[in-house]
Amino acid sequence: RSPRWKNIVYTLIEKSKSFLFDAGKVIIAISIVLWLLCSFAPDGSFALIEQKYASDTSLTAEQQDATIAQEKLEKSYAGILGKWIEPSIEPLGFNWKIGIALITSFAAREVFVGTMATIYNSSGNDLDISHLKDKMRAEINPRTGQPVYTLATGISLMVFYAFAMQCLSTMAITIKETGGWKWAIVQLVYMTGLAYVMSFLVYQCLK
Repeated sequence: RSPRWKNIVYTLIEKSKSFLFDAGKVIIAISIVLWLLCSFAPDGSFALIEQKYASDTSLTAEQQDATIAQEKLEKSYAGILGKWIEPSIEPLGFNWKIGIALITSFAAREVFVGTMATIYNSSGNDLDISHLKDKMRAEINPRTGQPVYTLATGISLMVFYAFAMQCLSTMAITIKETGGWKWAIVQLVYMTGLAYVMSFLVYQCLK
């Protein structure tokens, strides 16, 4: 039989409210924390980078700003964290920037998109989506000289998220329903391990 429009509208409203007020709050909170991690660095690293390029006339103003922003991001607390986990995720086709997004999206996988936008916009106020796409397309792996975001990397990332338990609320519910941490930890380890293996196989076959 045909659905009742009243029920459809009610369900749409409830699901939208649930996302905006539940996941939305988590996304905003993590975005703020991530912005702080991208905006600060230890030992005055940012000042040293600015001094390094202060007298450099070989680059245009735009190129210089982009270079300084990139180096600042790498030296920031977020960059340090991403570089620390990069060796373990490199076989999946992921770089340290994707690594940061993987960590933050454990709270909710929707956070991944916001994290990538924050990372690539940490140097300015340009929120144009097409500009973000251009930045990501232009990203080059310094070791291989090849683009970071290839078909193999994209499929590997989708496969990882298809299997990984990137949801803090799911883990919390598991703890509540089972009355302990045992099965929540088993669930987390098993699904993360499965996601890693499947993502590894897909990337190695497609690269």
